[in-house]
Amino acid sequence: MKINRRTFLRRSAIASAGLGIATVIPSEARAAGKTSPADKVNMALIGCRNHGFKILRDHLNFDDTNCVAICDVDSSVLNEKANDLRNNYRQNPRLYSDFRKMLEQKDIDAVIIGTPDHWHCIQLVYCLQAGKDVYVEKPLANTIAECNIMTDAAKYYNKVVQVGQNQRSNYAFIESMKLIRGGSIGKLRKVNIWGNFNYGIGSIPREDEPVPDGVNYDMWLGPAPERPFNRNRFHGSWRHFWDYGGGLMSDWGVHLIDMGLWAKEVVEAPGYVMTYADNTSVADRQRDSFDTMTVVYPREDYVINWDMTAGVQQGPWEKLYGVAFIGEKGTIVTDRHSYQVYPEWDNSTKSNKTDPKHVTGIREAHSPHVRNFIDCIKSRETPVCPPETGRAAAIHAHIPNIAARVGESLLIWDDANSRFTNSEKANELVTPTYRAPWKLPKIG
Repeated sequence: MKINRRTFLRRSAIASAGLGIATVIPSEARAAGKTSPADKVNMALIGCRNHGFKILRDHLNFDDTNCVAICDVDSSVLNEKANDLRNNYRQNPRLYSDFRKMLEQKDIDAVIIGTPDHWHCIQLVYCLQAGKDVYVEKPLANTIAECNIMTDAAKYYNKVVQVGQNQRSNYAFIESMKLIRGGSIGKLRKVNIWGNFNYGIGSIPREDEPVPDGVNYDMWLGPAPERPFNRNRFHGSWRHFWDYGGGLMSDWGVHLIDMGLWAKEVVEAPGYVMTYADNTSVADRQRDSFDTMTVVYPREDYVINWDMTAGVQQGPWEKLYGVAFIGEKGTIVTDRHSYQVYPEWDNSTKSNKTDPKHVTGIREAHSPHVRNFIDCIKSRETPVCPPETGRAAAIHAHIPNIAARVGESLLIWDDANSRFTNSEKANELVTPTYRAPWKLPKIG
């Protein structure tokens, strides 16, 4: 008997629960059992090639979802993913090259936005105006002004919006937050965050070339400036260029800095930010973004530090990325697969100030993050990562990038008026200039 992917994952989840590890993968187990057609959520996807399609698969691994439409500007990607959906998920979605036409399809309940960052704002607002709930990948947007528009739009249209900062659904980070709020490490004084990845250094230089057959490159660019086609600015590696993304800072930075904010339930933009950034690697790479950054976010009662060295795979605590929550009684070191508590020593009592702990083998949280979105579509409750949360993390990434681009080591941000008070050059990068005929979306 042929077993499709949904059935396999359901059976694997049930078997795992029998082995006593259901706490590691609680979400897949919820897919077990049959769901009536009336209770199913009809999903659509914009941007099919990579992570967007993975998020769609995470949705389809639950029995209460269907895929009714997919959209991509690359016809080879679109056809490849359509075949995957037919063969592995028994889904037969309608195919589109223009997301605006897709949004006219009446049976779509929710849309996944898996496109490059420069598209997020327009597509989210259009989806909301069409009456759809939205799962939008991180960072929320490519500029601060777009983040503000998207947050306001989600409130105005009163739809469910989940930002893809999936560590908000990750067991290791959830348990770390419980320990912090329960007083296990005492007063939180500092959060040290680091991310060192080879890919963040950028791509080996390539020459411009003709647009590949089947690619609507004008639509791929959308509101971004017109440029010759170059594969380093296209699939996968686009995030190294300011037109479309913010480099490693906005790719991993929003995930990890978000955890430093979550520790104190911060949803505000930073008041001021101190930044060092440069390209210190000797490797010849094609990019706009920086490979080396150190950023300090002073807050009222604690400080967040971000440290990034792209092109290397080593880091503190023998982890290429991670978050260290430093308290009076101990330090919690967390990544997506583990968390450890390292106690401080009390010399007067000759004992640890807190209990040590070491938990490993934790799975990544894309599936439970998706499950939360589906549940909120049905309940109309607020998901675990709403736009306000995504905005805070994105702005914490954008401000250091802006500082580095304009050569400022200190930027002071006035969030009420959405401007920097000490740099007009920095203010020029708050709001993007869209290429005609695209315009910044308006609400209402």
